[in-house]
Amino acid sequence: MQKEKMPVTMIEVVASMARGPVFLAGELMECLITFTNPMSHLSTSASSEMLAWASAQIHCQFHASENRVALPTQGNKQDVQAESDTVLIPSRGERGQCVLDTPPKILFCDLRLDPGESKTYSYSEVVPSDGPPSFRGQAVKYVYKLTIGCQRVNSPIKLLRVPFRVLVLQGMPEPPFPQDEEVSPSNPFLEEEEASRRDARPLERAMDMLMATTSRRCPHMFNITNMRGKVAKFCIFKTVYRLGEDIIGTFNFSEGDIPCLQYSVSLQSEEEIQQQYQRRPGQTISVTGHGRHLESCLHTASSHFSLPIPLNVTPGFSTDIVTLRWRLHFEFVTAREPMEPPTVLQNQSEVTVWAGAEHVDVDTFSWNLPIKVLPTNPALASYVSQFTGTNSINI
Repeated sequence: MQKEKMPVTMIEVVASMARGPVFLAGELMECLITFTNPMSHLSTSASSEMLAWASAQIHCQFHASENRVALPTQGNKQDVQAESDTVLIPSRGERGQCVLDTPPKILFCDLRLDPGESKTYSYSEVVPSDGPPSFRGQAVKYVYKLTIGCQRVNSPIKLLRVPFRVLVLQGMPEPPFPQDEEVSPSNPFLEEEEASRRDARPLERAMDMLMATTSRRCPHMFNITNMRGKVAKFCIFKTVYRLGEDIIGTFNFSEGDIPCLQYSVSLQSEEEIQQQYQRRPGQTISVTGHGRHLESCLHTASSHFSLPIPLNVTPGFSTDIVTLRWRLHFEFVTAREPMEPPTVLQNQSEVTVWAGAEHVDVDTFSWNLPIKVLPTNPALASYVSQFTGTNSINI
């Protein structure tokens, strides 16, 4: 006689970052973690479920391309207990090295869930301000995850990972006042207590500094020349931008002596491995394009371009291993000989068709203009994030 199989009971674990999956380094992360016994209390096989414990912590995984990065050989730092599936190791099964982690925080011990019962716990932790930003480059990757570990009695540990993105403010000026210094509100109708509370929030303080830095406008003028003479005058109003901003520049070709047939402007990032970690001496820098504007401009007096900075790219940063910089890359095609514009008589009533020259001797040259790209409000970057800030597992 065949025995009837008992239904396998499960506990559903759901983790959700209500604010979104993007955070600024130094900001407080909050995540709600819900444990549910999904069995209905009306079921004949329903029973209470027990969890021994659960904890959560943040960690950052580093992965490097072996073809481009030569990391120093390290001894086996893995704990001898790492092979055991009853020891909590948040980076277990992950690629690369764990370069940063926060101390684990215990959510509970000995949790009992009756059929249909749910319990929610809140996890909060400050995202470390001394870590790298989230980055997926051609040679190096930094990936952040929140890992929740939980265990039934006499069972292996189960891990629930929630990936998220970290933005880091680097290259910013120092705050104009110490963080512990009380700041008087500039609005006389703003209560002092409310102003002090607002100033104490790192995210808002960082956003204020970010807005002040990227809002400064001062025209930067450049004369574009090649070996034959002046081509144009270029104007850009600032060189420091936030993610999501548009880079706008203008060209004045009327002041040039050399005819410009075509120009292009590309937004590019440069990923450079620090010299001591390069796989080969004189290794080339990895360049990635993020947008391009191309325009024909023969007989054009002026022109302009607008290049948006995507919200999902990584702002400039530097670590011991890699440096990421940003630039505008210009390419110009110019004529070697003067080219007369078509003439139209003032009283001419018939349509005139002008045909361009079939053959033009040209020169090409390029120019790079370094710019700074800084983070933006994490809530804004969350709208285009590849992460949802939510994940679940059955244990």
